[in-house]
Amino acid sequence: MIRDLVYGRNPVREALRGRRAVLELWASERAAAALDWLGEGPRPRVKRERELTEAAGSPDHQGVVAWCEPYPYADAWELAGVEAPLLCCLDQVTDPRNLGAVVRSAAGAGATGVVLPAHGAAVVTPAVCRASAGAVERLPVAVVPNLARYLADVKSERLWAYAAAADGETALWDTDLTGGVALVLGAEGKGVRPLVRRTCDGTLSIPLSPGVESLNVSVAAGVALFEARRQRLTSTSAGG
Repeated sequence: MIRDLVYGRNPVREALRGRRAVLELWASERAAAALDWLGEGPRPRVKRERELTEAAGSPDHQGVVAWCEPYPYADAWELAGVEAPLLCCLDQVTDPRNLGAVVRSAAGAGATGVVLPAHGAAVVTPAVCRASAGAVERLPVAVVPNLARYLADVKSERLWAYAAAADGETALWDTDLTGGVALVLGAEGKGVRPLVRRTCDGTLSIPLSPGVESLNVSVAAGVALFEARRQRLTSTSAGG
């Protein structure tokens, strides 16, 4: 059976409460005695720290390692089909820590999900689970064969796609993000690829202080997603 590795206290706890089954659980003696929530899964096997580090391939396991069913990717077209979706689409972001941080921010901002291209990009791995603090277990993540084609398919009057770029046509604060929106961000240094950018309805920029050229993609995603959340909450309050 194919199994996925998850390590770290928050990632394992979220896996136990998430959409996939936890098949096997290892814990240090200290973690087994201190973490009541370990009882929500299979009985943990007590292991030495060295064994946990070898299993995780990292010393960052915090005394807990689990093996789960394969990650259940969402359907990207279903995510786009909900009422006023807020999607975060990443174009060839390869650093798992950046992907994990983006997923964590997207979950915190109440986004509908994160969409990734199948090639040339990070997908959900143990390092991504760890960097997201387990948010990948709660927030839908989808993979599409071709990001530009996907955006062309889902764009409509009820879902607009905006590429984030330093030379964006409008400032983030001046862009209406209250309806269905797909925010598209590229890898730091490379940005959104030209074809993907041309497929979007427009471009937006995050105004920066003089001397600062760009933000890390995970920071830029967090800023854009929470601005969308702010606008939506404000719009709901005004309408109510």
